[in-house]
Amino acid sequence: MILVSRLLPSSIPLLNLCRVKLRDQQRLAHGPLKEYSHFGLEIPFGEATPRAGNDSGGGQPGRILKCKGWEHDPDAYTYFITQAAVWKNVCDVIGRPDWKEDPDYATPESRLPRLTQIFEAIEVWTMTKTKFEVMEICNPLNIPVGPILSFKELAEEESLRNTGTVVEVDHPERGSYLSVGNPIKLSDSASEVERSPLLGEHTDEVLGGLLNLSPDRLKELHDKGVIK
Repeated sequence: MILVSRLLPSSIPLLNLCRVKLRDQQRLAHGPLKEYSHFGLEIPFGEATPRAGNDSGGGQPGRILKCKGWEHDPDAYTYFITQAAVWKNVCDVIGRPDWKEDPDYATPESRLPRLTQIFEAIEVWTMTKTKFEVMEICNPLNIPVGPILSFKELAEEESLRNTGTVVEVDHPERGSYLSVGNPIKLSDSASEVERSPLLGEHTDEVLGGLLNLSPDRLKELHDKGVIK
């Protein structure tokens, strides 16, 4: 029996999300990656970009930090970056204005061996705020932060629906379901996310076009059970 379904375009390769770590792999040949916590903790670097856990590495030191309610809420976390341009704002927000002039903390280079202590101090502050309060306080100060959203929050986020980042797709058998939209938006080339085909849904369409089979011949093959 022959069953034919058209293949849908594949998603954008996930390797693109690893581009910073791939760059770091090449940097590793020139010495330790100082923006990783491994450097300050004196953990030896191996031959591969290290697994950094909640520590981002990658140039601008960042880390996932606990927020208010983390003890009972597994989604109470924020991503916080100690960007050099707003370091003084970070110091003011977390109540450590002395770090602005302290030679151990005042420059990006001097902070690298102390990232663990720095993020521990920042986390003391973030644990007093919800992840959305952290964002509301830091955004006006240009401090890069972002709430870590659960998949439930992502699925229900209205802005993602409005931009087509998350789309609702209708399926004749399973009903409506959510899927990821096309990340590339072009004003003159709109794209639509379609459902996956049913088994054998396009048999007649493909065989009729590919083999130039007539409707009568296709019906005959269906009746004989050759195709479905």
